[in-house]
Amino acid sequence: MADQTVNMALLGCGAWGKNLLRTLLQTKHANLTVCCDVNAGNCKDSLAGLRGFDLKDDPQLVFDSPDIDAVAIATPAVTHYDLARRAMLAGKDVFVEKPMTLTLAEADDLIETAEKTGRILMVGHLLEYHPGVQMMKDLLTSGELGTPYYIYSERVNLGRIRADENSLWSFAPHDISIILHLLDDEPTEVSAFGGAFIRPGIEDVTFLWMRFDDNRMAQIHVSWLDPHKIRRTTLVGSKKMVVFDDMQPTEKIRIYDKGVEPNGRYVGYAESLHLRFGEVTIPALKMREPLRLECDHFLDCVMTRKTPLSDGRDGLRVVKVLDAAQRSLKSGGSPVSLR
Repeated sequence: MADQTVNMALLGCGAWGKNLLRTLLQTKHANLTVCCDVNAGNCKDSLAGLRGFDLKDDPQLVFDSPDIDAVAIATPAVTHYDLARRAMLAGKDVFVEKPMTLTLAEADDLIETAEKTGRILMVGHLLEYHPGVQMMKDLLTSGELGTPYYIYSERVNLGRIRADENSLWSFAPHDISIILHLLDDEPTEVSAFGGAFIRPGIEDVTFLWMRFDDNRMAQIHVSWLDPHKIRRTTLVGSKKMVVFDDMQPTEKIRIYDKGVEPNGRYVGYAESLHLRFGEVTIPALKMREPLRLECDHFLDCVMTRKTPLSDGRDGLRVVKVLDAAQRSLKSGGSPVSLR
């Protein structure tokens, strides 16, 4: 397997497609030779100075090619379902960016298509591969944080304003995937509020709440209309608390040895508890680019035929939350049950 390569095509050479292009070209086991975009100019701009690429403007030409083993899809979300399904039916393994689809029925069908065709289906839940999120997961699994009580995250900045999807579908998949990955569970209830200030009907800011079994909670705040650029997730456990701040250049993880404990005597309920203020630990975090880790993982899954961490079912459970949140958003914040 050391010398094995996967012949790949990239569908979509826009803003994020350029990042995938750069990363796949640097990835040992990827042999990326084809770029496809309905806007031929996108491919030419992305490949400026690079030779030996086959440029196409029709994805069917990629699907029909016997020389292509796998495709990476970085096109607008509304096209994900059709392109991923056609690729798998043509015998190609598929990496598709988030969100996997825009409806539950489409997500279910992609999973079924992957199973019937024996193809790898992996969703671009990038932050599940981030070393900082991996460290949070390890802290939870080891029991160091105790029982998780609640998680909240912020993903806000000023711009880029979208015209075809709201802040919920554009930003929140990242944080939803982090939270479901950390808790290894799906919420029982979802609610969401938002506001459309720039374009009517397209929410620029969204507040999303999730409730899980055992009274665990999560909150997500996403916006592209904010003076700050924040990428932060806080997890509060029964023993310790941890903050993952992806905007920090080095100290991305901080562990707070803080909590509330019984004090050994009982006078009244409040008097029986005391606050614990321990040390703040900043562990050494060996950083590698999450996108590179994600691409390496996809290629490894293609070569070994193992199930990806962010497989179709992982993609489905994120779409479930997004679908419920969208329904809640349109109803003014009414809770939507996922039981």
